[in-house]
Parts: sequence; C-alpha cells; structure tokens
Amino acid sequence: MKDIRLVAPDTYWIGASDRRLAKFENLFPIPRGVSYNAYVILDEKTVLLDTVDQAVSRTFFDKLEACLAGRGLDYVVINHMEPDHCAALQDLVHRWPQVTLVCNSKTLQMIKQFFTFELEGRTQLIGEGDTLCTGKHTLHFAMAPMVHWPEAMVSYDSLTKVLFSADAFGTFGALNGNLFADEMDFPRDWLDDARRYYANIVGKYGPQVQALLKKAAALDIQVICPLHGPIWRENIGWFIQKYDLWSRYEPEDQGVVIIYGSMYGDTQEAAGILAGMLAEGNVKNIAMYDVSVTDVSYLISEIFRCSHLVLASPTYNMGLYPRMENLLSDMKALAVQNRTVALMENGTWAPMAAKHMRTALDTMKNITILEPSVTIKSALKDEQEPELQAMADAIISSLN
Repeated sequence: MKDIRLVAPDTYWIGASDRRLAKFENLFPIPRGVSYNAYVILDEKTVLLDTVDQAVSRTFFDKLEACLAGRGLDYVVINHMEPDHCAALQDLVHRWPQVTLVCNSKTLQMIKQFFTFELEGRTQLIGEGDTLCTGKHTLHFAMAPMVHWPEAMVSYDSLTKVLFSADAFGTFGALNGNLFADEMDFPRDWLDDARRYYANIVGKYGPQVQALLKKAAALDIQVICPLHGPIWRENIGWFIQKYDLWSRYEPEDQGVVIIYGSMYGDTQEAAGILAGMLAEGNVKNIAMYDVSVTDVSYLISEIFRCSHLVLASPTYNMGLYPRMENLLSDMKALAVQNRTVALMENGTWAPMAAKHMRTALDTMKNITILEPSVTIKSALKDEQEPELQAMADAIISSLN
C-alpha cells in the first residue's frame, strides 16, 4: 500500500517529504523539513510531471511503479531542472528507457550538464504556447524564466484546470498527511514558511513573477500543484494575492520589525527601549530580532512582510557589524525595496555604522530613511531619551 493521492481526475500526487534535511540548498534552515512533489496523469498516454530529490527517490519510484500498475511511462514533463526536482531523472530513464522527455531548449542543455545518458530520440522540445495531448488531457506550456531558474516553465491541464506551477507557490515544510492547503490552518501554520521560501528563493525575481502571474490570470485555474508544499484547490486567489504583493515588493503589514546587532548588550537595550516607546505610541505586533542569533532567511522574510524597519548596529573595525553587513547585502541581492527605515548606531570612539547602512540602503530602490537617526556612544544615557522618542515619533507618524 502506497501513499498515492488523487488531486484531480486521472491526476495523482506521488511526492514525498524529507524531515532529516537541516538546510534547504544547504543555506536555509528548515526545522519542519520539506516536501518534494511529483505528479502523474494516467490517460491514453502516461505522464510524469517532474521527479524528486535523491533523498526520497526510493519512495518516489515505489509510488510511481504502484501508480502505473504495470503500464509503461510515456512522457516525463520537466518543469524545473534544479536537482531537488531532477535528481532521479537518469534513474528514471534507465527504468523506462522508452520514455520521452518533454522539455524546452534551456532544460535540454541543463540535462546534458547534469547527466550522461543518451538523449538522441528521447526528447520532445516545446516552447511558449505549445501543447501535449495525452488522450483526454491536453497540457499547455508557458515559460517562466527566472522563477527562479532560466529554464523554468509551468504546465496547465485544460481538462482538469490544474496548473503544475514548478517552484512558484511552493513553501518550506514537510507534509503531515494533509495534502491540500484547505485541510490545514495555512495562515497560522504555513504562511511564514511560504513567505520565507518566496523571499529567499524567488524574491530577487519580482518582475518575472509578475509576468507569470499575468499569464496565470488568463487561465481558469481550479488547482495549483507546486513542487514544494501543499496543493491549492480552494481560496486560490488569497495565495495569488500574496505572490502579487511579494513580487511587487509591497508589504503585507503596516508594522515595524526591529533588527539589531549588539556586542555587549548596549545596542540591544536601546533597541528595546525604542520598542517600548513604539508600543506606548499604540504600535502593535512589533517584531524584534538579534541579527547574530536569527538566521538571515527569517530576517529577509520579516522585511518582506513589514512596511517599516529599524536597523540598529554597532560600528565594527570602522565599518558595520558583520552580521548587519551580511543582512544588508542579502537585502540588496533580493531586491528589497519600498520600505521605510530608521537607523540607530553605536560606537565607542568613532560611530560609523549609520553612514555605512545609509550607503548600503542607497543602492536599493525606493527606500525612505527616517530622520533623525540615533547615535549611541558606548551606552545609552538618560539625556538621549528625547532623541529616541523623536525616532519613535517619526516611525509612528509614518505608519499613519
């Protein structure tokens, strides 16, 4: 008996989850693991849509064989060639040597780079708007370059109204029996991981996501089948709206996240006092993070979520505290924009952090830096309370 799930007529999920993997792409912590989704359409022709990571390939092949129930495999559609979705491709071809690989020209080049099996007579090249008829079902293909690799594409089944969305609409997190988003409390239990996935994996490519959303808007989509995370069949517009906001770099929440670095606790204390002033000013749901303790992927996710940031940093070797410098580098790399930022610096003999933060922020689009900034020399003094209050007032005013 295998965990094979019907997601639409003739369409089956045969994915698997990995709860042992500590870091996605060996970068991003995934304490809840991750799922690798693959799908099969059983029609006059049999079609597999994507494979899985090597870590779950045994489960995947067991499910695929059970789903086919003795039939051959006619096609494998490769929507995305990243190894977490294509690692099993060579083994697949060895098991079903007559299978045809349906892919675009960029994908074909990547297959040659990753693998060594013979491709002659095994591929069917497709492009924007091309179709594949398998009997009752017809798959329509749309290119989705840089969402988030250049070869990425999506497949739409015009019979079942299913969009096989590759890495779009994915999320971190292993599946726990429930397969569909409507079977879970997605806003409570999954949205943070979905945002963190988007912001760190796809976030740089907002214009490309916008282009894909425009293509999707022309389709009657009843089900979204991503390569990671839950499948969507209800309230799809809610999740598409999140992608629309994130890809336009617009905040979800009018709120404040305070991110500080602190060597000996003095900058942390000042940031905490500022947070209290904001709360006294009726700012709710303030988020606060130590840049040295919190993985940068969570910080980037919060920056995508919130409209207002406070960055508080010591000066370090006449420059920025390294973890704060890393955060600003990631913000630039992931195209963070349209945010309001307040700056706090600390330095015992030559405070320079605010200058360096401004320089970094000036390289990003549409960043408003609130005045005044606050400079601490070693430790916050009582006479600086008006400066801190002025910063709090400026943040509160800009929120309203």
